[in-house]
This record gives sequence, structure tokens and C-alpha cells, in this order.
Amino acid sequence: MHAHRRQQRDATPQDVGSLPHTIAIALQEDLGTGDWTTESLIPPEHTTRCAIIAQAEGVLCGVQVAQQVFWHLDPEIRFTDCLSDGAPLVSGTVVMRLEGNTRAILKGERTALNFLQRLSGIATLTKQFVDAVAGTGAQIVDTRKTTPGLRLLEKYAVRVGGGRNHRIGLYDGILIKDNHLTALNGDIREAVRRARQNAHHLLAIEVECTTLAQVEEAVEAGADGILLDNMPLEMLRDAVRRAKGRVRFIEASGGVNLQTVRAIAETGVDYISVGAITHSAPILPMHLEF
Repeated sequence: MHAHRRQQRDATPQDVGSLPHTIAIALQEDLGTGDWTTESLIPPEHTTRCAIIAQAEGVLCGVQVAQQVFWHLDPEIRFTDCLSDGAPLVSGTVVMRLEGNTRAILKGERTALNFLQRLSGIATLTKQFVDAVAGTGAQIVDTRKTTPGLRLLEKYAVRVGGGRNHRIGLYDGILIKDNHLTALNGDIREAVRRARQNAHHLLAIEVECTTLAQVEEAVEAGADGILLDNMPLEMLRDAVRRAKGRVRFIEASGGVNLQTVRAIAETGVDYISVGAITHSAPILPMHLEF
């Protein structure tokens, strides 16, 4: 069943065609008209060797992004001993060593660390959720609750942590939510009919349900999947019993945290969407040491 989840490709760093633009914006907001401290103190041709070091346990993500930050400032900067995304970290782990123009390294330090820490934090929290449901058959998926402008990077970090990508945006899947239904006076059958009539055949149609009656209506309307939102565990189990084998996939969302996720997974759902893995992941601290 899992193979039928979505038709879109998952996010990878190579898919982020706007990455150079994203990096340029990030550097511009930090550098502005120039780095007064570095330019006042450091001679233009000064070079240095340094390393980025992890300060906590977790999952590494964002190595290529950090390299691109420094290369944006000086393409001659050299990297050695670089770990790969997905590598496990503990405090003191050397993530990468770099050598090159000191001014460029100092100017890019904070931006590179911001990307590394943010993406590694997402990968780390995702892995905690993935580990929590291990053996149940359920998979952890993300949501659209991402940082504006960083969605593809953050969804890539989810993949590095072992999660799966939900739809990337509004353009690659149909999810009929409560507000859509309210606009149609709650008519799920009509909503599914309109979606099927107007969307192309590769788009899966999923209906958000908060009651068992809505589950029955969505199944009978021919939805490809159902999203069981904020249901108590017993209602979740009942909904799964009613829908299993009659839709292609069953997803649960709402009230999901590391303390509740395994019990949700054990109800038999195929997917559990967790907004927290992108909107609330703490950073994984790192520092650059000369």
C-alpha cells in the first residue's frame, strides 16, 4: 500500500533549483553593505584552516548547502573530511574541515551554521519520530508547515531523518479539508466528485475526516485516502477498521508527539503526519573553530 502514497518525487538538495538564490538572500541579510569587523581586522589575502564541529547528538543534514554558502563567497575554499548527510553526530564530531580565505570564511560562518543547524535539527527530530514507530508499519510524513522560502530544504531534511514527504505544495495532491467542506455545506460526495472531474488522473484525492460518519461518506464517495484528524485512539481504531482495504491509504494527524505517536501508529494507519518535525524542531548546535 505504501507504494501508492503519492505520485510526486521526494525533495532532494538537487531539486532545489533556487538554492543559489536562497543562499544569496541569506548572505545578504547578514552581510548587508559589508562585514565591518572582518574587513577592518583581517588582511584581504589572509588564509586559515578551521573546522565545523557538532555540539550535540543527532543526525547531520545540510553539508552541501553549507559548502555552497562558502563557495558563494569564494569558490577557492577547500573542504576535507566532510561527513555526508545522514551521518550520526555526537558532541565533538567534526562535520567538515575547510581551508581558504579568512575573510570569506568569517563572512559565511553564521549563514552556513544556520543552515546546518536548522536542517540537522529537523533530521534529528524526524528520526526520533521514525524510531518511535519502528515495527508498526506506519510511516512518518511531513506537512506544509515549513519556513517560507525553505520548504524544499526542510522537506529534504525530513527525508534524511528517515521520514517521507507529504505533498510538496498545493499543486501535487488533493487534500479536501474542513474549510473546503464548509464552503460546500459539508458535502463530501460532491467535493470528491468535483475533484475527480477537474483534476488530472495522477492526483490522489484525500479527504480529512473528524467523525466516523465522514469516514463512511469519504470511502463511499471514492476517495483514494482519508486523513483522520484529531481522533481519540478508540475512534481511530474504529475508523481504520471501517476503511482498511476500501481506500489506498489511511493517514492520521493532530495531537501527535513523541509520547503519543506509537499508540497512533498501532491503530493500523499507514501514515502519520507531524507538523512539529518542521515547525518546531530545535536546532542541532554546531560551531566553527579556528
